[in-house]
Formats: sequence, structure tokens, C-alpha cells
Amino acid sequence: MVFRKPPDGGWGWVIVVVSFFTQFLCYGSPLAVGVLYLEWLDAFGEGKGKTAWVGSLANGIGLLASPVCSICVSSFGARPVAIFSGFMVAGGLMMSSFAPNIYFLYISYGIVVGLGCGLLYTATVTITCHYFDKRRGLALGLISTGSSVGLFIYAALQRELIDLYGLDGCLLIVGALSLNILACGSLMRPLESSDSPPPEKTCVDKVPDQYFVYHEKEKTVEENISILEKGYVDEKCANNMPDYKQDSILNKNVLSSINVNEKDTYKKKVVEQTNFCKQLAKKKWQLYLNYWEETVVLFKNKVFSALFVAILLFDIGGFPPSLLMEDVARSANVNEDDYRMPLISIIGIMTAVGKLILGILADFKWVNTLYLYVTTLLMTGVALFAIPFAKSYLTLAMLSGILGFLTGNWSIFPYVTTKTVGIEKLTHAYGILMFFAGLGNSLGPPIVGWFYDWTQEYDTAFYFSGFCVLLGGFLLLLAALPCWNACANKSSKLPPNTYSYKVASSA
Repeated sequence: MVFRKPPDGGWGWVIVVVSFFTQFLCYGSPLAVGVLYLEWLDAFGEGKGKTAWVGSLANGIGLLASPVCSICVSSFGARPVAIFSGFMVAGGLMMSSFAPNIYFLYISYGIVVGLGCGLLYTATVTITCHYFDKRRGLALGLISTGSSVGLFIYAALQRELIDLYGLDGCLLIVGALSLNILACGSLMRPLESSDSPPPEKTCVDKVPDQYFVYHEKEKTVEENISILEKGYVDEKCANNMPDYKQDSILNKNVLSSINVNEKDTYKKKVVEQTNFCKQLAKKKWQLYLNYWEETVVLFKNKVFSALFVAILLFDIGGFPPSLLMEDVARSANVNEDDYRMPLISIIGIMTAVGKLILGILADFKWVNTLYLYVTTLLMTGVALFAIPFAKSYLTLAMLSGILGFLTGNWSIFPYVTTKTVGIEKLTHAYGILMFFAGLGNSLGPPIVGWFYDWTQEYDTAFYFSGFCVLLGGFLLLLAALPCWNACANKSSKLPPNTYSYKVASSA
């Protein structure tokens, strides 16, 4: 497919708007699943750890399947994938309203909705990158706030719908709202070149190879028959042989000629197909080996190795508050009359603010993006340690706002990855890191829930969460210290294509 130069505007702004609403509609319910989590606890009577798997799968499965999502968008395009995924998200939410047990929700809400969200995220980011080049950062920043705004609105919306129509009615209505993704997806027009379309194949080019083989045989047979018929007529006139004898000779010659040519053609095609398969297998195997060689080279980079550990531990410890904060307030016996706004809504709106402010800070030349990211990790760990001491709505709301703002460090994570491995390795490295981020999202809430099931209180669970985030932050800080660069300069040269993060004020 031939693409025009990104217009950095025009229909691209329509793409930004529909991508914003797509992420708003698909991620609103999964990110605000903490409201539903309380209802599922009461409805099914399962443990907190087992119930937390529903929300963690919905938020983690999309990241775990990010390579598959990328292949789907590359193969079919953003618009078909967005429309198909809209049916997945809406269908999964509506199916969840009929869930007879928690295991059904693992499939309908956790896997179906989660995978649909992962496909939609990839589709919106891909189509936006096609339409923007110089303003790509601004465009991606705008669409990424869609999920945070969705969290802010859906937390209050789902609570109101549950009060009016019950849990099943809430899921049906939210699923019906998700059908608007189909309208958004239909507007994701691919950026194709209309001025110089690719030349169409001629009628001969459109014919399959098997058809050529068949007609090659047929042509050879016709040529042999015509030649033999000509010789047959000449010979008949010269020798005046009886017809039945000449017919017998002709049939033998034709059959022998047909068999020889058919065998030769068949053998030739078999050899060609065998060689093609061997070359294709060899090429695929070489690509596979290159992929793992590049992966090994990436992990030789100390900062990248620390970054992979940090993102895993951050999601194990930092993601549970967005899912469990409402239950934390209920466990702390917070008076419902004090609620001015759901705690999850506060997390959502402050996450959007954090994404914008941290993204702006990362653009300043004097800001070291790696140290900025480490700072957010350390502050998140301290805030998690403070949750067990919060016993009122006001203190929980303040901590929710702080945690939401710090979670906005997702907007600077691509900057950190680029500085660590280089732009040419970004796609490979980012895919690996997102896989482990999805693993952390999937494991974090169940682990915290299991801690509660064992101890019947959240204090130990959030001490564990804070320790995980602090450990990841300190490991990343140690790996980024300037002394490592000094040691690297004294030691032997690094292997080719290996990148080290140079800590400098201009980073």
C-alpha cells in the first residue's frame, strides 16, 4: 500500500477525535472496574484475590497480546480492526451481565473485553501515527487522555447505573454505549495515495500459477497433436496406408509425447516449489535467530535490564489502587455520606493531568527523563506506604490524586525507552517492556487481594506494593548512575548495536 506524506492536520484531527472517543469508550469500564469489583464480591461471594482477577485480566491481557494486536492491525488495517474490536468490547460487556459465576467473567470481561481494548489501542495509535509526523507527540498525548477521562466519568456513571438498574442493567447499558466504537472506527479512513495508485495487474498477472501449469500442459499437447496431425496427413498421402493402422501409430506417438511433457513439467514445478519452501524456511529461521540475538543484546544493557524489572514491579504494586481503592475505603469504614466523588474518578482525572504535565516536562532539554521517571517511581512507593494510615475520605482522596498523577508517567515511558536503547531498537524494546507491564497488571490486584484474604486487612498488602515499586525505582536509579558510564569507558568496547544510557543534563 502506498501512503502519502502525513498531513499533520486536515482529516488527521478527525482521527484524533475519534481515537480519543474510542479509548474513552473501550477503556472507561475496565479502568473503572473497581466499582464493579465491589458488586461482584457481594454477588458471587468469592475471595478478593479470585475476584480481582477479572479486572486485572481486562487491563493486562491487551498488553500481553500486544504483538498479536500489532500483527492484526498491520495485516487488516486500523478501520476493520477497530470495527471488529468494537463488537468484541460491546459483546463482552453484555455477556458479563449474564455471568452465572466468577469464572464466566474471566472469559467474558477479562479476556474478550481486554483483548478488544488491546486491539483498539493499537489501532488508534497506528492510524494517528500515519496522519501525524511533526505533531505526532501532541496527537498521541491527546488521544491517550481518552482512557483517563473515561476512568473519571465511568466510575461515577457505573455507580449511578448500578443504583438505578442493578449490576446486570449497568453492564448492558455500558455495553450498548460501547457500540459507538463502530461509528468511530468507520471514520478511521486509511491514508492511501490517490494521486499515484499502484498499477493494476494485467489479466495474465491475475491468473494463478496452477492455471499456468495446466495450460502449459494443454499447450504442449495441442502443439504435439498439430505437428503429428500434419505428419499424419503427409504420410497418408505418400504411403496410402490404411486409416486404422495410421490412427494406431498416431495415438501411440501422441500419448507418449503427452506423458513425457507432463512428467517434465510436473518435475520442474516440484523442484521449484521445493526450493521456494527451503528458501522461505531458511529466511524465517534467520529472522527468528536475529530477533533473539537482538533481544540478548538489549538485555546486556544494564539500564534496559533494570527498566524491565522496574516496569514489572511498578505495575504489580502501582496498579492495584486504581482497582481496589473503593474497597479500601469500605474496609476502613469510611462514611458513604462523606463521598463527594468516587476515589477512582479522582485517580482518573489526575492521571490525565499527570500525563500532560510530565509529558511537557520531558520536552525540556534540561530535564533528564530517566531521573524524572525514577522520581515518579520512588514517590509512588512512598504514597503506597501511606495508604494503611489513611482512615478518612479526605486522606484517601489526597492519596488517590497523588497516585493518579504519578501514574501519568506512562506518557514519558516511551521517551525513557528511546533514550535507553536508541530509536532503531525502540519497537523491539517497547514490545518486550509492554509484555512485562501487562504481566504486572495481571498479577498485581490478585496478589493484593490474596494478602487481604490471608490477613483480613489491606495494610500488609500495600506495604508489599510499596516495597515492590521502591525496589524497582532504586534498581533503575543504580543502573543509571554516572559511575557505570565511567566503568564502561575504561573497559573494553561494547558489542555492536548495544546502547547505554548516558546520564547528562541535556538528556
